[in-house]
Amino acid sequence: MQQFWDQRYAENDTVYGSEPNEFFKQFIDSHKPGNILLPAEGEGRNAIYAAKKGWVVDAFDFSEVAREKALFNAKGEHVSIHYELKKIESFKAEKLYDAAALIYVHLEPSVRKKFHQEVLKSLKPGGYLLVEAFAKEQLQYNSGGPKNATQLYDAPTICSDFSSLHVRNCEQKDVELKEGEFHKGKAAVLRLKAQRI
Repeated sequence: MQQFWDQRYAENDTVYGSEPNEFFKQFIDSHKPGNILLPAEGEGRNAIYAAKKGWVVDAFDFSEVAREKALFNAKGEHVSIHYELKKIESFKAEKLYDAAALIYVHLEPSVRKKFHQEVLKSLKPGGYLLVEAFAKEQLQYNSGGPKNATQLYDAPTICSDFSSLHVRNCEQKDVELKEGEFHKGKAAVLRLKAQRI
């Protein structure tokens, strides 16, 4: 799997474009900067945007190619991001954040549940969680995402994983994705904004 992603990141100028995810951008634009956790951050489009808006960014991914591109792009934008090489499975909550964003982080259920618990532990009281991911209905579209239904989301599952948070907004909708070559076209996405009270 790591070899697949290293190759994909190496063979394309950008995999998901250089602009931030729209749902993520709306959050960043409307909240006071703090520190934010960005797992599976890829080429850094969201990390760089957050840093430009004054957020202190901790990001990680298991692809060394993605990390190198993210740090190169951040330097080009004159911002600093802290970006580690790390697998989802080895993530442990070691510090507290004002926000965490899981943007298209698709995992097998056994890995997902443990990882989501660590993300929960990493939120400060009042801290926000953002999730945007493909819904199970995405299988009918060719606009990106895994073809394995167990790695896709539905509202009951995501709400169950984060049941201790106060849900501010949870919706599934069809959108037109314009995020590089690999997220392009009509898509079924699930969006969650929740807060640790």
